Amino acid sequence: QVQLVESGGGSVQAGGSLRLSCAASGYTVGLSLGWFRQVAGKQREEVAYTSSDGRTKYADSVKGRFTLSADSAKNTLYLDLNSLKVEDTAMYYCAAVRLRCAGDNCEYKYAGQGTQVTVSS
Repeated sequence: QVQLVESGGGSVQAGGSLRLSCAASGYTVGLSLGWFRQVAGKQREEVAYTSSDGRTKYADSVKGRFTLSADSAKNTLYLDLNSLKVEDTAMYYCAAVRLRCAGDNCEYKYAGQGTQVTVSS
């Protein structure tokens, strides 16, 4: 069983930055991990993903602006959001064990409760 708790969301102006954190409990070594976002009424979008063998992938919409990293000693996953745009406004979820994807709409076995990111113009 894996439990994930996100933090770090908030309100920021366009062009600003945020760092999202995901504290994981349970055994996460070797698991695929990622972040996805969702706006109410819209399809979820995986924005960053790291495979069990360490490959990292970003959605085209965030490439060059978002960075995924991890601190294994703290069992924490991070997502640095830079050059934020209004269209980045969403609930952001940390997730583990990717099951399947349809485009950028990926389903995970475990996900946290989410942290809201709001970007204003």
